[in-house]
Amino acid sequence: MSAIERIQCLIIGSGPAGYTAAIYAARADMKPVLYEGLQPGGQLTTTNEVENFPGYRDGVTGPEMMIELKEQAQRFETDVRPGFIDRVDFSGDVHKCWSEDGTEIHADTVIISTGASAKYLGLESEQKYLELGGGVSACAVCDGFFYRGHETVIVGAGDSACEEAHYLSKLCTKVTMLVRKEEFRASKIMAERVRKTENIEILYNTETKEVLGDGQLVTGVKAINNKTNEEIEIPCTGFFVAIGHKPNTDIFKEFLKLDETGYIEYEKPGSSYTNVEGVFVAGDAADKTYRQAVTAAGTGCMAALDAERYLSAKH
Repeated sequence: MSAIERIQCLIIGSGPAGYTAAIYAARADMKPVLYEGLQPGGQLTTTNEVENFPGYRDGVTGPEMMIELKEQAQRFETDVRPGFIDRVDFSGDVHKCWSEDGTEIHADTVIISTGASAKYLGLESEQKYLELGGGVSACAVCDGFFYRGHETVIVGAGDSACEEAHYLSKLCTKVTMLVRKEEFRASKIMAERVRKTENIEILYNTETKEVLGDGQLVTGVKAINNKTNEEIEIPCTGFFVAIGHKPNTDIFKEFLKLDETGYIEYEKPGSSYTNVEGVFVAGDAADKTYRQAVTAAGTGCMAALDAERYLSAKH
């Protein structure tokens, strides 16, 4: 039986929220322990160019930015650990958490920064080319640049799908939008913007059957009209999926208030408090509106300050 580790502050998840929380918590002498999670550095590690984060005049790559944030957190003696927390128990006065290697941690405060993961269609062909890095993406703003002058296909019907299609239309010769129903879910203004864009073709009642490719790169998409059962092949080099995100919050659902899609709900608006005392949330695990690196970093700062105040009030 391994010994129980007692700490002041546990941060679950990395990314801009987790690392910013670590920087603030470490500077407040809370001696934070941070578990990097399944995707160290979070979603930004799959982002090529970050050009909208203040202070990086010439832009920075996502992975570089995460390395710098991690090193900054470590400079103030954050204990950054690989691996993830796979079980928690917030039912008592002590916040108990278990890492995948079986370490049991009792933390005075917990900051959750587990982020969210893009949803995919789940087709075998889609996953194959996603893993190969050969033309499947869930972030047009991140990867659209690589398809400049090419034809692309995007799946989705909400505001973010319309936004991404419009973004791609500025780079690509043609963008085909596949909408499963006979209308958009997006707001009128966003749907109208897409309809007015000349090089965007919208196919309603259309679903993806297969992502086609040459074994390395995407060459097209086989789609089916779910009303007529007619199949078509659309040539393209990029296949973008914009059907939403799933917050990585499953291990907390027994103890924390989540909304219907799984985002953690704030107990007090304008703070990082959850419904469990001493447990705070930062970044995309709670933010379904902005989902930007800079807003995640801001909420990481809030969570560390809230955790510090909570600890001060207790002692």
